Amino acid sequence: MPRLILLNKPYDVLCQFTDEEGRRTLKNYVAVQGVYPAGRLDRDSEGLVVLTDDGSLTARIADPKHKLPKTYWAQVEGEVTEEALAALRAGVDLKDGPTLPAEAARMEEPQNLWPRDPPVRFRLSVPTSWISLTLREGRNRQVRRMTAAVGFPTLRLVRWRVGDWTLDGLSPGEWRDVPLPASPRPPVRPPAGKPRPLAGRNRRPADRGRKH
Repeated sequence: MPRLILLNKPYDVLCQFTDEEGRRTLKNYVAVQGVYPAGRLDRDSEGLVVLTDDGSLTARIADPKHKLPKTYWAQVEGEVTEEALAALRAGVDLKDGPTLPAEAARMEEPQNLWPRDPPVRFRLSVPTSWISLTLREGRNRQVRRMTAAVGFPTLRLVRWRVGDWTLDGLSPGEWRDVPLPASPRPPVRPPAGKPRPLAGRNRRPADRGRKH
């Protein structure tokens, strides 16, 4: 039976199961054989990682052509402006080309968010703010590059949602099994050689032309 696991990846953990340099990996938290992350999450980012041993499901989750939305909470340097949010919603130009339009909104600091270990380094003279950013594509360090492009560098980044799955109820390092999503079914077609009856042609040939 295929497995689907949701993990809250802590900060400073590689999104893989092995590392020759002895750094922390997913193996430090998920003692399950044969599962792999469906999509990456940077070492300096936290939050939701989806793992599965089903290759077709991995493709459905990770492949941008399926446009599975991913929602991030970003703590940025400075008081984010409506102009910056509008630019994120329209798409911004990066070195590898323009991004797709994103859903972007300012949010209050999440009350259910755990303290980061180690804490974020702040500049006392510069305020910070939080934004929610939903993307339907996946590029290397995309959220950080997008917020920097509009003038608000990211200080802390948490992936909260992938598709319909969220971090709700998971502390850093915790994971749980969830039911597999239903696979889309192909449309039902009538059997070959048995055309559907047409309206108005359901009378017997002997009845045609008979007067009543």
